[in-house]
Amino acid sequence: MIGTKAASSNKPSRISRWWSGWLSRRLPPSKQVTLAHKSIFILPTGFGLLWACLILLLFLFGTNYQNNLVIGLSFLLLSLFNTCIIYSYRNLAGLTLSSNNSPQSYAGETLVFPIKLQAKQAQFEVLLTYPNNQTNIIKVVDDQAFISLVPFKNGQRGRVSPGRLKVESRYPLGLCRAWSHIDLDNQLIVFATPLESKASLTAMETEDISHTLDKGLHIPGVDEFKGLRQHIPGESLRQVAWKQLAQGRGMLSKEFQQPQGQPLWLTLDRLGAPDIETRISQLTWSIDRLSERGQIFGLAVGQHKIPPSEGEQHRVLCQQTIALIPTRNVASV
Repeated sequence: MIGTKAASSNKPSRISRWWSGWLSRRLPPSKQVTLAHKSIFILPTGFGLLWACLILLLFLFGTNYQNNLVIGLSFLLLSLFNTCIIYSYRNLAGLTLSSNNSPQSYAGETLVFPIKLQAKQAQFEVLLTYPNNQTNIIKVVDDQAFISLVPFKNGQRGRVSPGRLKVESRYPLGLCRAWSHIDLDNQLIVFATPLESKASLTAMETEDISHTLDKGLHIPGVDEFKGLRQHIPGESLRQVAWKQLAQGRGMLSKEFQQPQGQPLWLTLDRLGAPDIETRISQLTWSIDRLSERGQIFGLAVGQHKIPPSEGEQHRVLCQQTIALIPTRNVASV
């Protein structure tokens, strides 16, 4: 995992470490969590504490002046408070939350973690938030699966975990707050921030990337099957996709391609150099750029090599490889 310099200066307190350990034992990480009595906590809100003080004040006033009407009012407010405790718990009990795959993101962007919610009974005013981030308010959750996009601010590359998700509700009257802290184990590999620069990136055999933008491109040929396209009248019948025609898909033609020249290699060495983060950002931009052009390229990071290829899967593999490079230890500088 990629760390930050602030992590050493902001060490969690002993109470925070104890609380985190206790939560980990009581609510271990899981891709899907159903809230129940073991995972729901309830406490009065600020408004609820004022309500309790009002009940106590009315009771003392009624007993002191022997006013049964005021005493009855205090008991009525107390019963309402107890009813809110039950309904606050009921509003979260049975709620099922599960994590979905997050979209690709770059360092410095606000990450989005899709959370699927579902409940057997209607539940209202459910709040979802990660620590120090914007709160998502869901008005109604029922048996129809609902996906909420929970934001998470992030400024680092590498493997990022948003931590525990706080699920909260103050329904129905705001007297009590029912909440839970769950870990949906939804880590995400965040790509480095792209930085446009061609001059400092070199290909193998000492060829500069700015002079090799045509290497690895595909041109029409007969070597590799590319796909199917609409048949043009007058084309050779040898290119017709007869199998697809027999399936009733219409008149289609086969397309073939061949690479132009040798594939391009991107390299990243001297991983302990002071400018490693800048070069990683430049390489991130180059990988996206070459993928957009449809070029075949390989990646060499130190002794590790990814063979030349193309396509979205190859792009993601290259981006994840350089995003997971450990940061340089700045403490010795």
